[in-house]
Amino acid sequence: MKKAHTHGIERLTLTKTDSTSAEPPNEAAIMRERIVRRAAVEFQDGMYANLGIGMPMLASNYIKPGITVKLQSENGILGLGPFPKAGEEDPDLINAGKETVTVVPGSSYFSSDESFAMIRGGHIDLSILGAMQVSQYGDLANWMIPGKMVKGMGGAMDLVSSKDTKVVVTMEHTAKGKHKILHSCKLPLTGKNCVNMIITEKGVFDVDAEKGLTLVEIADGVTVEDVIEATGCEFEVATDLKPMTQA
Repeated sequence: MKKAHTHGIERLTLTKTDSTSAEPPNEAAIMRERIVRRAAVEFQDGMYANLGIGMPMLASNYIKPGITVKLQSENGILGLGPFPKAGEEDPDLINAGKETVTVVPGSSYFSSDESFAMIRGGHIDLSILGAMQVSQYGDLANWMIPGKMVKGMGGAMDLVSSKDTKVVVTMEHTAKGKHKILHSCKLPLTGKNCVNMIITEKGVFDVDAEKGLTLVEIADGVTVEDVIEATGCEFEVATDLKPMTQA
């Protein structure tokens, strides 16, 4: 009797239960949650959105009640749901980051060429991505570090290529004490003048491809001087600088 073909799960990702999240959050977790909750403020009812792996994907946990957001994945899913519970994972149901996922009622599946036609055609309203570096004028570097092996650039280059898609970057303000927001990116670019907003644990910047950065929101306990010290380029401060909002 021929044995049925099976294949493993490359990135098992499960919904956290009360028992798995009982430990008190550390400082890094609190920082990430602040960033993620602010990113979730960008969701609007009826949006089609694409979320990168890591912090961007976590923003979907904080979509406001009564708001419907359809999540798209580059590998051909529209209608992503939460990560599965333990025992309910399906190795054939993954997102573009190869994480196990679920789908919501009314979801659909399609080929990669149709998926990227949606993306390149500007049919995705919002893309939330991580980044290694962002420039003063919205250049994005998030796909490789020279000398390190990468499988490919994924869909990020396509996601940032449409002017009709709002591109929001979520990231830590610095990495090991080094600036990540710079006058110009030092790493290979994913896209030029493509980022519309940067959200870090210190605040929120609006990005203009010609005028540069404007600090529009600042986190509790953070001063403008703190942001200046942690930022590797000049920026303006909004005259009506607001506290950092949270979903």
